[in-house]
Amino acid sequence: MAALSGLASALESYRGRDRLIRTLGYCCQLVGGVLVQQCRARSEVGTRLLALSSQLSHCRTVLRLFDDAAMFVYTKQYGLGAEEEDIFVRCVSVLGNLADQLYYPCEHVAWAADAKILRVDSARWWTLSTAFWGLSLLLGIARSLWMVLKLRQRLRGPTVPCASRLPQSKQRALEAQVQSEVLTLLSNLADLANAVHWLPPGILWAGRFPPWLVGLLGTVSSLLSVYQAVRASGPADTTP
Repeated sequence: MAALSGLASALESYRGRDRLIRTLGYCCQLVGGVLVQQCRARSEVGTRLLALSSQLSHCRTVLRLFDDAAMFVYTKQYGLGAEEEDIFVRCVSVLGNLADQLYYPCEHVAWAADAKILRVDSARWWTLSTAFWGLSLLLGIARSLWMVLKLRQRLRGPTVPCASRLPQSKQRALEAQVQSEVLTLLSNLADLANAVHWLPPGILWAGRFPPWLVGLLGTVSSLLSVYQAVRASGPADTTP
């Protein structure tokens, strides 16, 4: 009953619904891809699961039509990252926000072209939106790697003076932050692999992944995101 109540509570928020739809969509693609490729007797079921996955992905695309304003407010509030002490974190965060802000209108134009609302080449705009997404992921990966390095340096601290070692509570907080950054890093790496796959053929491994592998990477990324959201919504949820 408690689990059902928690699920209902999560579904009341836009982010909660998006995480569920994303996870379910990639799980359907994973199972459907395996059935189509490995089990001919269940290929029809696999095809239906792949169709469901496609529709869930389309649902998320339509819902993202309304994300521009929220992203713009967040980008404006962050600004040039004056509150960030680390100059590298500030730079990659500002560039990441810019890439995210440009991603949305490109995706909207691509969606409108597919829906025959605009008379433009949708493939070009899908490629552009995927490129901005991949750039955002690369910047996020760089930020997480840098943060893990810096946090571990703080955890090691001075080796000789015992008096200057970190308090246990502070050390636990830093360890939790390291774990969070590692999970974000893994999630972004899985998404980046898919982002490259969706670029035009000829770019690295673009177009070479079978559906089940795309589903596997997306499922891993989605579950990591869900896990982090559950952790963050413990005593106090401070996620944007």
